[in-house]
Amino acid sequence: MLWTIQISFTSSGLLPTGKFVGLYQYVELFKQNRWTVAYRNLFLLGGLYTAFSLLFGTLLAVALDQGIRGKSYLQTVFLYPIALSFIVTGLAWHWVLNPTTGLEFFVRGLGFEDFRFNLLTNPQLAIFTLVIAGVWHSSGLMMAIIFAGLQSVDGEIWRASKVDGIPKLTMYRRVVIPMLAPVFITCLVLLAMQVVKSYDLVVAMTGGGPGYSTDVPAKFVVDHLFERANIGRASAASVLMLLTVIVLLGCSTLASKWRGRAQTDERNT
Repeated sequence: MLWTIQISFTSSGLLPTGKFVGLYQYVELFKQNRWTVAYRNLFLLGGLYTAFSLLFGTLLAVALDQGIRGKSYLQTVFLYPIALSFIVTGLAWHWVLNPTTGLEFFVRGLGFEDFRFNLLTNPQLAIFTLVIAGVWHSSGLMMAIIFAGLQSVDGEIWRASKVDGIPKLTMYRRVVIPMLAPVFITCLVLLAMQVVKSYDLVVAMTGGGPGYSTDVPAKFVVDHLFERANIGRASAASVLMLLTVIVLLGCSTLASKWRGRAQTDERNT
């Protein structure tokens, strides 16, 4: 890490050099529209992917907790994507969304010649295909973790709610879900790690395209390091990724401590 930070302040190209250039690499980095798009995609992809994975995972966990019919079958179906890597997930969804082999080709074969499903080829929509694939991949894991948390809730709480006539939805929203705050923090950490490692999914599914509309910082770093032979620029991008992760982790830690203090004050009151 220290070596990478040092290189980011040099003019290193194909090979690392000791020529100090100050913040030149960082200034040039933000002049590149590709980096701006990649950095923005990190938050867009990360925010939507995290939110929808948690949402669907929670809904599935609640359904299982209520003893939905076919519970064992659904657990198997939704847990299956966890066994796949992001590379396999990206390839599978690339085939599904490809106009010549996937859903669009199938619907046209049914006689709907004007049907268009151009998510992969539309620069404004392509990033959302990564969200769809990522949510499909991770919702099952979130379901399993949250369901385990729901199973640990004391049964006396549910019996008391029945005596008081409190609706189940209200119990989940006001009592049970807030009790599982540590579980959700664990889920957020796992999902954040997947966002940082989203390089595999992007390469397999869109290759960063159309153009560089689905580029992410990890792919930007790898391309500049191995294809464009610009170690200095790649190192600067890596350092910014590191700082972003540190800031986000710091914010989440502070939020967790604030919540813990608030709960303690509430109990004392």
